[in-house]
Amino acid sequence: MPVFLLCIAVCWGVGMSMSPAWAHGGGIGTSTGGLGQLILIAITSVTLFTFFLVFVHPKKGWTVLVTGGGGYVGSALVPKLLGRGHRVTVLDLYPYGDDVLNSVQGYAHLRQIRGDFRDHQTLEEALRGCDAVIHLACISDDSSHDPDPGLVKSVNDDAFRPFVRAAKKAGVKRFIYASSFCVYGVKDETEVTEELPLEPLTDYAKYKALCEKILEEERTPGFVTCTVRPAIVCGYAPSQRLDLIVNALTHDAVNKGHIRVFGGYQKRPNIHIDDMTDLYLLLLDQPDARIDGNTFNVGSENLTLLELADIVKTVADDEVSIIVEPTDDLDSYHVSSDRLRRELGFEPSHTVEEAVSGLVATFRMI
Repeated sequence: MPVFLLCIAVCWGVGMSMSPAWAHGGGIGTSTGGLGQLILIAITSVTLFTFFLVFVHPKKGWTVLVTGGGGYVGSALVPKLLGRGHRVTVLDLYPYGDDVLNSVQGYAHLRQIRGDFRDHQTLEEALRGCDAVIHLACISDDSSHDPDPGLVKSVNDDAFRPFVRAAKKAGVKRFIYASSFCVYGVKDETEVTEELPLEPLTDYAKYKALCEKILEEERTPGFVTCTVRPAIVCGYAPSQRLDLIVNALTHDAVNKGHIRVFGGYQKRPNIHIDDMTDLYLLLLDQPDARIDGNTFNVGSENLTLLELADIVKTVADDEVSIIVEPTDDLDSYHVSSDRLRRELGFEPSHTVEEAVSGLVATFRMI
C-alpha cells in the first residue's frame, strides 16, 4: 500500500506540472481540464500499481519441507512441487535409495537431506528457510512386516509434537499433515464424513488420530494447519509400494497369473496417486481461512475387494484367475469426500482402472 500511495504522489506531481489551470489556482469545479487530469491520474495510478504487483512482486511460491519425500507419495509429489515453482527440501532416510528422485536431480530449487526428523539438529537444518511443511513420514501399516512397536510409536507419535513446535519456531506458516481414513475405524454409516467420531482400531490408526489432536492443539494465529485423511493410494510412483491393495493385486496378476482375495465383499476406499499429489498442490494454493484447522477426507471410489480384483483382471489379462479364500476380517471401510468437493472444489480426475493400467505397463517392463 505505501507503494501505491507513492504512485499516486508521482502521478499527482506529473499532473500538476502538466496542468496550467491548476498552476494558476484553477480548481476542479472551474476547469474541465482539471477533471480530465484527475481521471488521467487515477488511470495512471492503477496502471503503475498493477505493474508493481506483476513485475516487482510476482506470486510467491512456498519453500516446502516434505518429510518422507523419498517415499511412495513423496516421490510422486516432489517433482510436481518443483514443476509448480515451489522450492523443496526433502528429509528422508532413503532406505531404498535416493534414486527415486532421479527425475529432478540437479534442480536448483531441490535440497535433499538424508536423515531422521526425530533428530533435533537434522530437523533444524531441514526446516531452515522453509515456510511450509507437508508431513508424510511415518512407519506405515504394512502387513508385509512386523516393525518394532517401540520404533513405530517413536516415529508415528512421540516425535510429532516436538516436530510441530520446531516448525513453528523456524517460522513455518503452513503445516499439512497426512493422516489416514483408518482413524474412523469401522462404521455402519453409508457415508463416513469428517464429523463422525474417531474410533481407531490399530496402533497405526491410533497414532494418526493422536497426531491430529496434537496439531490442532498447536495451531495458533499465523501457523495454519490442515489435516488430510487419504483413502488407500494406488498407482505407479518411482518409490513403489506393493503392500497397498490395488498395487498388490496388480503385481500378482502380472507376475503370478492369479489374484488371491480374502473374503471379497469388504469395501475399501481408493484414491489415485496423481489425485492425491494434486490435492497437496491445491492445499498450498488456498487462502489461509479456507483450510486453517480443517480436516478433509480424500477418496474417489469405494469398491469391494472383488470389484477391485475384477478391474485388475479386466485390465491385466482375462486369463488371470481370482482365488477367493475365507477370512475372519470382514470389516468394510468407506469414506465420503463431499466436504473436499464442496469447500475446495476438488474433484478426483483419475480412476482405479487408470491406476491399474499404469501399473500393468510398469510391471511388464521390469
